[in-house]
Amino acid sequence: MKKIVIIGPESTGKSTLGQQLAAHYQTVCCPEYARRYLEVNGPGYNENDLMLIAQGQLALEDWMLEEATEPFYFVDTDMYVLKVWFEVVFGTCPPWILKQCAAQQCDLYLLCRPDLPWVPDALREYPDQHERERHFKMYLDLLVNDGRPFAIISGTEDERLRNAIAAVDAQF
Repeated sequence: MKKIVIIGPESTGKSTLGQQLAAHYQTVCCPEYARRYLEVNGPGYNENDLMLIAQGQLALEDWMLEEATEPFYFVDTDMYVLKVWFEVVFGTCPPWILKQCAAQQCDLYLLCRPDLPWVPDALREYPDQHERERHFKMYLDLLVNDGRPFAIISGTEDERLRNAIAAVDAQF
């Protein structure tokens, strides 16, 4: 089973892309656990909440893997997102998150560029385009420095889907 993770700044179409790719390849996409957690517990959070979100994300990924069908399993968000989130909000990242980042297995990352308009919702925090670009660069640096296979996904919603399918098909 090939694991493909979709990451990037908020409001870059990750969740939509994950669902579209899962439909295209007739498999599942593990959703972002943070959204579920914050919808239940409210938009305010602290470091302990982010640790619970990280643990929930890992558990949800394991559970959803059972529903996936060969050859692909898509995941909306992983520990890199938690690492960036910790660093942006709290200025540091706990060792446990760093350990999870090093241990996580992924066959391809799809890094979404922040070139879609920011769409407000109650859980989003960063409408400033400069800040979104800074977060994108943080993800890009992580992928490059850790030697992870990735493709940058950009364009309109339809272009993103075409670009992502092309990246997946080219990789596998």
